[in-house]
Amino acid sequence: MIYDSLKGKIALVTGGTKGIGRSIADKLSTSGATVIITARTEAKDISESHHFIAADLTQADSAGEIAKEILEKYQKIDIIVNNAGANLGPGGGYSTLEDENWFKEWELNFMSAVRINKAFLPAMLKQKEGSIINISTGAARQPIWNMTMSYSSAKAALNAYSKALASEVGSKGVRVNVVSPGVIQTPLMNEFVKNIAQQSGVSFEETFQDIIDKVGVPIGRMGEPGEVANIVAFLASSESQYITGANISVDGGSSPTV
Repeated sequence: MIYDSLKGKIALVTGGTKGIGRSIADKLSTSGATVIITARTEAKDISESHHFIAADLTQADSAGEIAKEILEKYQKIDIIVNNAGANLGPGGGYSTLEDENWFKEWELNFMSAVRINKAFLPAMLKQKEGSIINISTGAARQPIWNMTMSYSSAKAALNAYSKALASEVGSKGVRVNVVSPGVIQTPLMNEFVKNIAQQSGVSFEETFQDIIDKVGVPIGRMGEPGEVANIVAFLASSESQYITGANISVDGGSSPTV
């Protein structure tokens, strides 16, 4: 991607202090964008060029507060990357999941994106231009019943919502796309594997291999956060101006369908 291809653009990345979100924020910044990141707590080693807003996106009023701060400071928003999310539910399948688990999963992985987009869309529609990228997961199309049941369902809803939103606002200059990472090497993924290993009473290595075997990764390795960030930066740029309503997998070939 051409350096400075996002010069002058204002970009929001939720969950932008670590893992995939951090790589996305850094990539958009090096491509020329002014980047605002949100998370519950600020990381000590984030780039000084990023504007940080502390926010808990599971709280309904957070989106409006974030939008107000950004629009007052920058007067516009060009790029939204809804990256905040996590597999919060316990492993073990339906019997281990209580109502609280389901509600928490959907608040973070689905409703946070819905609320952020609703808060900013009036500004995007007014300027007749914008790019929204919702970060989903390959597990939405290939759920693992004893590991990702509630998480997969929330992200599958995000996929359907994104397609519907793309159809609604595409003619008004706003593009909406989805990026679906597979097994990516992040602190959150390592923590997820560790928790499943403890619950199952087996080693981290055995659990990791079990996930790889279940998912199936033809390339034979975990992905890097930067490999996801590259696709997001492309979708945020004018180089992808005829792409909307798409769901792009970054999964090493693990999706079993074409």
